[in-house]
Amino acid sequence: MEYKFGGSETNQKTVLGHPSGLFVLFFTEMWERFSYYGMRALLVLFLTSSLLEEGWAWERADALVLYGWYTGLVYLTPIIGGLIADKIMGYRNAIVLGAFIMTLGHASMALEGISTMFFFVGLLCLILGNGLFKPNISSIVGQLYIGQGKEKDAGYTIFYMGINSGAFLGILLCGYIGEKVGWHYGFGLAGIFMFLGMLQFYFAQKIFGKIGLSPAKTEEALAEAKSHHTATAEEQAVEPESPKVVKDRMLVIGIFALFTVFFWWAFEQAGGSMTIFASDYTDRALAGNAAMTFKIINAIITLVPMVVISYVLIMLFKQTFSKFAISNVWLGLSFVIIWGIVIWMLKKEFEADATEVPASWFSVLNSLFIILFAPLFSKIWESKYNPSGPVKFAIGLVLVGLGFAVLAYGASTIPEGAKTAAVSLIFLVIAYLLHTLGELCVSPVGLSYVSKLAPLKLVSMMFGIWFVANFVANLLGGITGSYIDMISEEYGLSTFFLIFTIIPISAAAIMLLLNPMMKRKMHGVQ
Repeated sequence: MEYKFGGSETNQKTVLGHPSGLFVLFFTEMWERFSYYGMRALLVLFLTSSLLEEGWAWERADALVLYGWYTGLVYLTPIIGGLIADKIMGYRNAIVLGAFIMTLGHASMALEGISTMFFFVGLLCLILGNGLFKPNISSIVGQLYIGQGKEKDAGYTIFYMGINSGAFLGILLCGYIGEKVGWHYGFGLAGIFMFLGMLQFYFAQKIFGKIGLSPAKTEEALAEAKSHHTATAEEQAVEPESPKVVKDRMLVIGIFALFTVFFWWAFEQAGGSMTIFASDYTDRALAGNAAMTFKIINAIITLVPMVVISYVLIMLFKQTFSKFAISNVWLGLSFVIIWGIVIWMLKKEFEADATEVPASWFSVLNSLFIILFAPLFSKIWESKYNPSGPVKFAIGLVLVGLGFAVLAYGASTIPEGAKTAAVSLIFLVIAYLLHTLGELCVSPVGLSYVSKLAPLKLVSMMFGIWFVANFVANLLGGITGSYIDMISEEYGLSTFFLIFTIIPISAAAIMLLLNPMMKRKMHGVQ
């Protein structure tokens, strides 16, 4: 038969025009991101909450520095995990082991009330497990596609929708339970779905054929698939990988990695300084009509994505249940549990007379907007309006800068040095919308270009190097965020946010100047 995609015969069956295996990875990554973002949404809030609220009463600066180190290190360990997978374990074994270590990490954090040691051991497990998991699942996504063109870009965008579906649910549910019920319950919930995601992947991995068993077997599998595949004109146009071509393409990956630092340095304020802005400077107490309006909106933005994701789940079941029933049962069980928690949360909120919007709730907006806009961006990247990679990056940098300009305007009425205020929540909503649109121009596109530009034998290691840029960005973001009080007292909170406006937009201008050179050095890769 004609093999349009890599992997097994079952993987040739499509869901939304993409291989079924993409959606196995979609749901695996969804639960991993549920665990990561669910915990991340709680970290700074837990550390800065008072002892009476069962927090640790840390200073904001100290909490943001720890946040920066944690979110940075989860992007540094993938370079080691990528090497281990490339040389020893293969992608699939690394994903399973990484998921299991992260499950243990969440279990340990759930015991933080017994001893502080469990909290830090849990963070360490999350950092190490993520190193094995993250680069290798991204590598498999790229190798499901035989060609290197627009279809792969679209596939990564769909995969990115899975990432953000998990982030959406994790922040919404772990954040709600952590803030309203108890911190350790929020930490523990994240681990349950990490474990279920691991089981779902483990029992479905044969759908990938030889892909992911080892780099040599992956190369063999793709060569076999290509022998059954008629190359398109776009694929034939890509130049062979001579040493000069490889060197040029690696340089392009390096440039993309450098500029992604500027984007994530600003964007990752979401879990740090923007969470503090939501917690201490935003009017979140609602009553009467305002409370009911929020409850209705919250119900809609919770239920609509759940219905969409459940629909994708059903389509995957139709294509794979006969071959991978056990995997589908674990996946189905996870959705039964998640639907139960969602219904309980909404019922509890509607029964309350007044409501206070959880500070972690605003982070949900990023994931919600990605779920809504990712299909649109996927279609644009497949159309004649598809801009080059460097132009997409420049657009993303401008948008993240504009988001902080909105926050700077919203904070302009806050007196210098003020520890609390009651700014309208609309500023955060608009900022998250602009940041999300920027993210869709940068993150999935960057993942796709690494996959397309890197030599096959080094692709997992190159993903690891790509994530080193995220390490630098997150660490710098946490350290910069820790100066929020110092800058606010001296110059005002508005000035603090303007820093994150000016630098990304300046980087965007430089990226546009580099666009012609980078296009030449990609040697035909679109």
